[in-house]
This record gives sequence, structure tokens and C-alpha cells, in this order.
Amino acid sequence: MMNLGNDESRKRCRFGVFEVDLGREELRKQGLRLKLQEQPLRLLMILLERPGEVVTREELQARLWKKDVFVDFDHSLNKAVNKVRDALGDSADSPRFIETLSRRGYRFIAPVQEIPEADAAAAISPPDLILDTVPNKRSSSVIAAYSSGLGHGEWAARSMSLQCWPVCSSRPR
Repeated sequence: MMNLGNDESRKRCRFGVFEVDLGREELRKQGLRLKLQEQPLRLLMILLERPGEVVTREELQARLWKKDVFVDFDHSLNKAVNKVRDALGDSADSPRFIETLSRRGYRFIAPVQEIPEADAAAAISPPDLILDTVPNKRSSSVIAAYSSGLGHGEWAARSMSLQCWPVCSSRPR
């Protein structure tokens, strides 16, 4: 079991094609940073502290909202969970990452690996692209350009002209 509670400033963990950097409070998919609001990201980080264990709705309420904040807790929590699921491509009906335990809470069910600090420091980070969790034509172009193997400068020059070459075809030089 992974304990992410100690010295979070340097902790990173990986599950599937996703990686969470707790110090920077970032979610990445295959190295590309995903746009996720603060509260859903905090919810994900809480679940990642204890993978495989139930995190109760009451615990989530206490950790995500201050005592003097009055919100429709059930609606707000459900909305935050749905945003995390959208970002991860997960679903309540057939969960791969977040399991709902009716009226009890949630459990992170995917295997989670802590990334050793040496590996995290040695990793070559890709261009710092931020992708919306809801794809659009522009983000699809960025993904296609990035996955086609274009170098940093080459990608930047071509993205400025708003041209994108299909990944499968040969691209002009």
C-alpha cells in the first residue's frame, strides 16, 4: 500500500497512463498535463492516499470543505467525482479507477505505483502542454502533432501555422 501523506512536496504516483505530482498538484496523461479544477484534483489526491480502501463521504466532506462552508454537499461531491472520472475516461457503470460504494464513499481501485524521487528527477518532461479534459479540434491537433514525434521547435513552428499532419502519413520536411 502506498502512503502519500508524508512529504507530499516530492511525491509522484502513476496509475495506468496517468501520473499525479502531489507537490505541483498536477495530473498528467502520457506526460501531458490535464486541466482539472482544484477540488476534483484534491479529491483524486485523497483517494490516491489510500488505494483499495474506502474513503467515506464524511471524510471527503471534512477534507474538501471547511466547517463554516455551506454547500449542497451531495451535489458538490458527485460533481467533483464526475469531473475526475471525465478526466480519467472512467465511468460509474464500469469503473477502472474510482468505484462508488453507495451511500458509503469511494474507493480507488486501480494499481498505484509511487515514482521514486530519482526516477522523477531523471524523467524528461515533454513540452508543458495543458489539455482540456474535454477534447476539441485544437487539443486533438496538439495531441496528433505531439504523438507524431515532432521535435519541440518543429512542433511549435507548425502549430503556429495551425497546420496538423496526420500521424499515419509522412509529413513534409
